[in-house]
Amino acid sequence: MRATRIESAFTHGATIREDGRVVRDMYLAQVKAPKDSKGEWDLYKILRTIPAQEVTIPLTESACLLLKR
Repeated sequence: MRATRIESAFTHGATIREDGRVVRDMYLAQVKAPKDSKGEWDLYKILRTIPAQEVTIPLTESACLLLKR
């Protein structure tokens, strides 16, 4: 399971680490003003993609007991 990349409507190219944590990119978004929205679901403007390595704690800081064995 950990070797399989996760692909879904919400997650693209994520992986599962040894401690069970899902590692995926995150998005910094801004809510659009009503005049900028082009439809009912056009609510956010993605400002940038934050790489998974920047938003996930390092394995060395994980409190997972499976890693302590």
